[in-house]
This record gives sequence, C-alpha cells and structure tokens, in this order.
Amino acid sequence: MTSILTNIAAMSALQTLRSIGSDMEETQNRVSSGQRVSTASDNAAYWSIATTMRSDNGALSAVQDALGLGAAKVDTAYSAFESAIDVVQEVKNKLVAASEPGVDKSKVQEEITQLQQQLRSIASSASFSGENWLQADIGGQTNADTGVIEAGSALNKQVVGSFTRDAQGNVAIQTVNIKLDSSNVLFDLSGGDSGILDSNMVKGYAVVQDTNGDDRYAKVNDTDFAATDSVWKDLGGGIYMKGDTAGNYTSGADGTYLMKVGGSYVNAEFGDTAGYFVKTDDMIATTGEQIEYTKGVSVSELDITKLDDYRDVDSDLYLGIGEGTNVSDEDLMSQLVSFVDGQLEAMTSAAAKLGATSSRITMQSDFVSKLSDSIDSGVGRLVDAEMNEESTKLKALQTQQSLAIQSLSIANSDSQNILSLFR
Repeated sequence: MTSILTNIAAMSALQTLRSIGSDMEETQNRVSSGQRVSTASDNAAYWSIATTMRSDNGALSAVQDALGLGAAKVDTAYSAFESAIDVVQEVKNKLVAASEPGVDKSKVQEEITQLQQQLRSIASSASFSGENWLQADIGGQTNADTGVIEAGSALNKQVVGSFTRDAQGNVAIQTVNIKLDSSNVLFDLSGGDSGILDSNMVKGYAVVQDTNGDDRYAKVNDTDFAATDSVWKDLGGGIYMKGDTAGNYTSGADGTYLMKVGGSYVNAEFGDTAGYFVKTDDMIATTGEQIEYTKGVSVSELDITKLDDYRDVDSDLYLGIGEGTNVSDEDLMSQLVSFVDGQLEAMTSAAAKLGATSSRITMQSDFVSKLSDSIDSGVGRLVDAEMNEESTKLKALQTQQSLAIQSLSIANSDSQNILSLFR
C-alpha cells in the first residue's frame, strides 16, 4: 500500500540509518580513545577493575621512587662504611708497624691521629636527604646484668618496599626495615660510647671463643704469668704450661695452663681431643660478673704514646692486663691490635648487612617495575580496543551508512512519484 501520510519505507530506512549512526559513534570513540571500555556504561565491571588497578599502579610508581631514595641512602652508608673499613685497616697496619722494637711511636701516632680524624670526617659526611646512618643518637647505656655498653634506644629506619591489596580490598604498605644500633653505628652521638668506633676497650677481659665457637669475655690472669715462683713452658699456639722453678711440669688434665690472647693471658683447660679451651668459669656469661671499660681507648681515641698509662693501675687508661714490668710494650701493642681487629670485624659484618639490604632493594625495585608492567598489560586486555577490528568495522559502517542514506533518499522520492499520477 502506498500512502502520502505514512511512508513506511522512509521510516524503516531512517531507523536503519540511526542504528548505523549509533554504531559508528561507538566505533569512532573506540578508535579515537583506543579503549573499548572507557566509561562505566561500556562495561561496569571491567571499568571498575581497570580504574582500581590504574590507581594501584600509580601507587607502585610512587613505591619505585621511594625505593630509589632508599637505595641512595643505603648506598651512601655502604660507600662510607667501605671507606671507614679501609681507614681502620690502615690504623691496624700502623699499630702492627709500631709494634716493631725501635720504631718511633710518636711519629706513628701522628699518622694514626690523622686517620682517626678521617674516620670522623667520613662518618659525618655520610648523609643523604638529611639522614646519616653512620652516626646517630642511639643512647648508649650499660646493661645492668653484664655491664656491657649497648644501644639504649636503637633507631628504626624504613624504606618503602611495596604496595599491596588483598582479596578483601585492604591495602597496605610493606617496608624494608634497617635497625641502627651498636652493631652498625660508628659513632654514638648521645655520648654513650656504644658506636663501633667510639666504644672503649674492656678492662681486664679478652674476647675469646668458647667451645661452641661463640665470642665471650674471659677474665685476664694478670698475676700468674709474671709470678717469680713458677716457670711457664711455651707449648705453641699461644698455650703455656705451668711448672715450678726446678723445671717440674704437671701435664695432662691435672696441669695448669694459660692461653695468650691479644697480648693478655687467660686461664685454659686441657682437652684430650679438642685441644685447649678457656675456662668457662672465667667467662662473663657464666659468672654474671660485670665487665668494665677503659675510658678513652677506642679506635677513634687510642694513643700508642700512652703505653705507660695503659699499664698504670692508677690511671684512667689502665687496660687491666697487667701493671708495671708485668706487661711489656709488645703485649700492650698486641692487645691494641687485637681490639682494633675486633672492631674491624664488626664493621665488616655491618657493611655486609648493608650490602645485602642494598641487593634486596635492587631486586624489589626490579620486581615493582615488572609488576607495574604486568598490571598495565592486564588492564589493557580488559579495556583496550582491538584497533584492527575496530578500523575494519568502521569502514563497514561507513559503507552501510552510505547505502542507508541512498535507501532513505529512494524512499522519500516515492511521494513525488505519486504526484506524477495526477498530472
């Protein structure tokens, strides 16, 4: 039926053209934005996930920046530790050189003094972004049970490590923690002398290893070795066996022995197969006896021109390993070398931990970078448009639009054809 009031063909063609126009608008939006889900109306679930993950990825980007800052702090501390270790090694070398008889100790001390000043310079310069991990106020104080000076208020430093979101949507910041205490701080700014380089020598005790290989404080025997009523035989390896002035020695388990440790002598016991060991009843950990420190004899303060003070029982610098002629310059120098070597080991251990922390931060930074890329890739799979498909679809819609326009034009011409019938 043909009607001049209702052009069904034109209405159908117009509806088709509108549909094609809507599809073209959607496709053009995808082509121009590169996304098939750019608003919540496109796909509410995917849009929500993508928005959340993009937010988390922004947080991960901030984490990467924080890791870079943390890595710089750790690397600064580590580099300074390496330099300080080299200087302390040089101090040890100077002490060994000064142990040679006839060496002018005052000249060597001038060099040591310069090295000590260099240690303080290194520690004070090891700062990044206002933080210095080599010198800090760690509140050194004496342990009431052992007398050992240790950090009273260790400082906790944190480096942002990662940003996480669990299955319930809860977010959290994970950190890499670095604890500053007497095991890794070189100078204690509180004045408590609990830093590695400002901690003083223990008076009257030597650091030895027990039968388990653990470091312990053994009390120095400062009288028996110098006594005139006995003779000591050197058994090698720093072990001495006691005998009388007639040359009679008691060997085996019934014998009396001393072990020389860093220029001082500590009691030892006979072992059938395991060798000689420091007597456990002379160790602090067993007796509960408190140790004391000699003031002013730290790595950063020791002075080899003051050996007479180190052996003077009435001096504040008395080391407690013997007095007067009972202790030689050689023994005192050996004790100083042993002490510096112990502090050097502590520094090496602290530097190793910093190195491990630096390695961990580097690995975490690499992981965060890869994680960020993975999230970008995952979000892309959810919301990105397939451009090859969309471009093909757009070309097809353009063709359909042209045909629909022609169809509408033909449908609209029907009324003109009716008019010709009345001519």
